[in-house]
Amino acid sequence: MSGPVETARAAWGDAMPGWIERLAIECETTSQNRVANRMNRSASLVSAVLRNKYRGDMAAVEEIVRGTFERATVTCPARGTIAWSHCREWQQMARVYSNVNSERQRMYRACNGCPRNRKDQAT
Repeated sequence: MSGPVETARAAWGDAMPGWIERLAIECETTSQNRVANRMNRSASLVSAVLRNKYRGDMAAVEEIVRGTFERATVTCPARGTIAWSHCREWQQMARVYSNVNSERQRMYRACNGCPRNRKDQAT
């Protein structure tokens, strides 16, 4: 039985990006379900990425992995320095206007005016 790192290496070969290896190591250290929960994504998405079979927005998944496990950051015009993964979460919430609270309204305006926002892509 092979673990997540071996699975990823077999699927990606020598072209395996470092962030995929980091994702696989995280899965091996804890579990695929726990990793998926930390990313706010499904375990099937994590599995598909590790097996190089995910057909969605791989760049968005990379941002989530780097923001969650590598603590990669981005400068947000409204919040300052935040994790890539939080940036993605705000972008997703900003797809639909909500006046739940003033922070959500502020982020709706900021995200929809931000050049990092990838409105046409979902993860």
